Amino acid sequence: MISHLLFLLVGLALLVWSADRFVFGAAAVARNLGLAPMIIGLTIVSMGSSAPEAMVAASAAMEGKLDTAVGNVIGSNIANITLILGISALLKPLLVGSSTLVKEMPMMVLATVLAGYLLHDLELSRTDGMLLALGFIAVMGFLIYNAFQNRDDQLAQASEDEVPSNVPMPKAILWLMVGMVVLPLSADLMVDNAVGIAKFYGLSDLVIGLTIIAVGTSLPELAACVAGLAKGEDDLVIGNVVGSNLFNILAVLAIPTMIAPGAIDPAAAGRDFFIMLATSLAPLLILLLKRNKTIGRVEGALLLLCFVAYQIILFQQTA
Repeated sequence: MISHLLFLLVGLALLVWSADRFVFGAAAVARNLGLAPMIIGLTIVSMGSSAPEAMVAASAAMEGKLDTAVGNVIGSNIANITLILGISALLKPLLVGSSTLVKEMPMMVLATVLAGYLLHDLELSRTDGMLLALGFIAVMGFLIYNAFQNRDDQLAQASEDEVPSNVPMPKAILWLMVGMVVLPLSADLMVDNAVGIAKFYGLSDLVIGLTIIAVGTSLPELAACVAGLAKGEDDLVIGNVVGSNLFNILAVLAIPTMIAPGAIDPAAAGRDFFIMLATSLAPLLILLLKRNKTIGRVEGALLLLCFVAYQIILFQQTA
């Protein structure tokens, strides 16, 4: 048990580090090849914090653990809003001033509803995966088009500022290759030992994905949000969370669905989906109800309480 825990932590640390190096290298290579910084910021950099979820989902699916992969997506989305956004709002009230977010938040809710529709028959097929992937392509196309139509948008500018510059091509390629090698290896290490812990405590594949793996793979979002807070970029903080949730549902969920389609745990389509839907609606409702368009410390504390309550529910129902 202790060895499983230690290797899980090692895998998690390597996963977070290699995801950061992969995104850094990919963004630097793209910039050196002449791709517009705004496009790099809205695609490679914005999606980078979800690279751990993508690798873990692929690794779990290849091991026949579809419920772990699905649990990772649902749990990460719940943790991103209740834990990550909750902590961020507690540290500093978040003022939303980006028109992009007004459009992204409803898209996140619609993507969540789509996921619920695909989950309701308790089975995920390759057709479902293709539908999610097409949705992802459409969303990314819209965001890029919208960014070029609104170049003064705060979120688009903040995303562009995150793109590394003046990185020599050999260095950029080196970090890209390191990330490509270490990411899947660390994901395998994390999944294997998470499954070992799950078996020791009698946890289901779904619950281990919803808890340990979900929280672990959400750590890059926390790091990105804290960095955004330090720079006073409130839109970037919320944009990281909303963008990550969109990417998780449409792209990450599509990966295991196409690799290993099959039946899923009924709890994922019931209890966990509806909690994910409620948490996805929460920031949108907060902003609609408050005139100053701010997610404050009170709301942050309530979101954190929701995270704690959800973890308690999961483990009580498992016991």
